[in-house]
Amino acid sequence: MPENPSDSSPTVLITLAGRDRPGITSLVFATLADHGVELLDLEQILIRGRLVLGALVTAPQDKAALRTQLSEAASELSMSLEFEPGPVSQPSLPVGRSYVTVLGSPLRAQAMAAISSRISETGANIERIDRIASYPLTAIQLDVCGVSTERLRTLLAPEAAKHDIDIAVQGASLMRRAMKLIVMDVDSTLVQGEVIEMLAAYAGKESEVAQVTEAAMRGELDFASSLRERVAHLEGLDESVFDSVYADLQLTPGARTTIRVLKRLGYRFAMVSGGFTQITNRLAKELGVDYELANELEVVDGKLTGRVCGSIVDRAAKAQALRDFAAQAGISEMATIAIGDGANDLDMLNAAGLGIAFNAKPIVQQAADTAVNFPYFDAVLYLLGITREEIEADDAAFGVTTPAPPLQA
Repeated sequence: MPENPSDSSPTVLITLAGRDRPGITSLVFATLADHGVELLDLEQILIRGRLVLGALVTAPQDKAALRTQLSEAASELSMSLEFEPGPVSQPSLPVGRSYVTVLGSPLRAQAMAAISSRISETGANIERIDRIASYPLTAIQLDVCGVSTERLRTLLAPEAAKHDIDIAVQGASLMRRAMKLIVMDVDSTLVQGEVIEMLAAYAGKESEVAQVTEAAMRGELDFASSLRERVAHLEGLDESVFDSVYADLQLTPGARTTIRVLKRLGYRFAMVSGGFTQITNRLAKELGVDYELANELEVVDGKLTGRVCGSIVDRAAKAQALRDFAAQAGISEMATIAIGDGANDLDMLNAAGLGIAFNAKPIVQQAADTAVNFPYFDAVLYLLGITREEIEADDAAFGVTTPAPPLQA
């Protein structure tokens, strides 16, 4: 310990590190209490059974005595101790704060090295690192200050592509903790696959419809005209096909968990789909979704006519729906999150406070605030800073059983 305990600094910074065990914190505070110091700042981090405790206190009259007593306590606990002069004044609030969420499966040390290197090059500082989840993917959150969110997002995007991971950069503000409205696309986002292709399969036209859908989602075709072209292939199908398709629907893994957990926190949910009300109405009811908007397939005498009723829900309509639903919920548009995968979701993603491209086409990933390329919808929870442990504890409190994590190699 090279620092001189007789230093004239009015504060002392005390740091203990070592294996965690009961009684460490109480022993440290009891020692500090003996010397009548005031607590100015405190932080404690536990990592895999290893504890780091840092305390900034006012300097006691007898620094040497405090240092000696803490050294004896640290030795008794088999911990290391640093005892050094603290800052003279309170630090100013750091400029440019961001949350950087890194998602990987697996998440390799090489990727984290590249990310930390890019951050360091800007002169910014990583103030805190937390593990958000360890399965079904690894999620790590870094609290970064000293650089703008926009610059950080630009610098880190190439690393995400290079290391096959996802990186979300969000500005740190109270808005992240606000009650939100989450607006979701349905096909290939909330559910796996495209409903219109599932319908077309019953008409023997799946291949033809899939080709047009793919081009439309890439933004190569006008959505409204492409939808009419695809719907025309459904002419003559019996309306019982809706029951068959709904029975075959597969939700994206993590979708139920995300809605269940956030609904308990007071969040609202909306589905805005270029699909069809004959499916989305049932889905909204099953999941407890608050608002929905979709197209309606025309049915006459129990048969599909191959036409759509009324105006088509295109990219402009999706963005307007987000605004309308936010107004109905009494929620600021900046407190909305939009999730989608296709070009027809672009306006909606841009209108939201946070736009998430979910397993999206390249044109959508480039335009959205952040992209998730892993097939787990509950990654949205990690972007909000909600940990896997918190999810499981909340579910357990409500009697919901979650599967055990896989054994670690």
